[in-house]
Amino acid sequence: MTAPQRHLVVAAATLLLLSGCGGIPFLGGDRDPNPPTALDKKMTQRATPRVLWKTRIGKGTDGRQLRLAPALSGGRLYAADPTGVVAALSPGDGRVLWERKTRLPFSGGPDIQGDTLVLGSTDGDLLALSTGNGSQKWRAQLDSEVVSIPRIVGDLVLVHTVDDTVYGIDLTNGNERWRYSFPAPVLTLHGASSPVAVQDGAVVGVSGGRLVRFELERGVPIWEAVVTPPRGRSELDRIADLDADPVVVGDIAYVATYNGDLAAVDVDTGDILWRRELSAHAGLAADETALYITDSDDNLWAAAPSDGAGLWRQAGLLHRRLTAPALLGNYILVGDREGYAHLIDRREGQLLGFERVAKDRIGHAPVVNGGVAYVYVDDGSVAALRPSANAGVGGGSAAIRAPQLGAEETPNLDPILEDSRGTQLPTQPALPPAGSTPSPSTPALPERPAPVGGSTP
Repeated sequence: MTAPQRHLVVAAATLLLLSGCGGIPFLGGDRDPNPPTALDKKMTQRATPRVLWKTRIGKGTDGRQLRLAPALSGGRLYAADPTGVVAALSPGDGRVLWERKTRLPFSGGPDIQGDTLVLGSTDGDLLALSTGNGSQKWRAQLDSEVVSIPRIVGDLVLVHTVDDTVYGIDLTNGNERWRYSFPAPVLTLHGASSPVAVQDGAVVGVSGGRLVRFELERGVPIWEAVVTPPRGRSELDRIADLDADPVVVGDIAYVATYNGDLAAVDVDTGDILWRRELSAHAGLAADETALYITDSDDNLWAAAPSDGAGLWRQAGLLHRRLTAPALLGNYILVGDREGYAHLIDRREGQLLGFERVAKDRIGHAPVVNGGVAYVYVDDGSVAALRPSANAGVGGGSAAIRAPQLGAEETPNLDPILEDSRGTQLPTQPALPPAGSTPSPSTPALPERPAPVGGSTP
């Protein structure tokens, strides 16, 4: 692919991504055909995401779709902005502990292990800094833009770039150990799935609706599963990218594709256990009872991990360009295009309350630790939120839900566990019993044909 062709692909894909989120800039004063659903400012708020503190670093993203999100480690919160500013903050009050100006156009990260912090840039830079004071440890040059979060797995930094190349970079010195490139379709979304560690390897979603498991010694794919095969007559119709980060629970990876499916994939074999028709690119989350997904129209779904059947759907925030869901106690937290954070009941899917964090978009799923959620806003703000329950009854739009999710039949949710990076983990890998089906009134996700097995290239 020539450079002009690649630029055309990126430009077209950026428009496609914005269109899928209901945020495409219209020319000539045309009205947005999918305006964001108006918020009910008069609703009785049963719970609100109260802002504990807010700190601004850098100048913000200028409206670009980037993979910048706060990261927690060692009692500090780290964040970066696209002008090259990296800062360590106090999670308790947002005080800046140190700040470094690198002048690199950061677009993905950070991720942290021990005393090392890594970030990627739109120019293909991969930078490692000391978590202690922000001093540079090493810098590596990749061949393409980093539009995912570089992930530290063992002694490697795994990086998925926009041209669908996966790199294995030595954590200690920045040397390239291996790379593996996948053929790119004519059109793709301007984004990339971040690698996720599994036992003895990692999984990563690539364009063409594929999930791939790598062994890390040589960077060789163990299997490649086609979650959603490209279909349709035009290149636009055939876009089926897996940009949302996989969520791994036990030996199952849950994934969602744009213009495609929600699916469960066996991590050991690559076999697709089930799949349901659902287009998503923002991302998903999981607990011991359900999967939670933001679809491409900004419906919020809860689905059964055992077979993907829809449990409830919340349609009260359509076209607000929601983030992926974050699990915050008994709530789901999402951010939107206008800087609002929304709380949704995890059991029943009802909108409970909202608060405006800033006047710009919250572009990435909140990061949760110790009952507090941290968000990065496109204007460069980093904020901490804590849910605050309010007296009284009421709330916003109720979800369409199955009877088995009624409050009287659902046990209290166990606490959410977190790994060393603040990533939420289910308290147990066990899944609900298979075979349950939603009631006729439940918005069940359409089931795809019989499962398709993985294949080894």
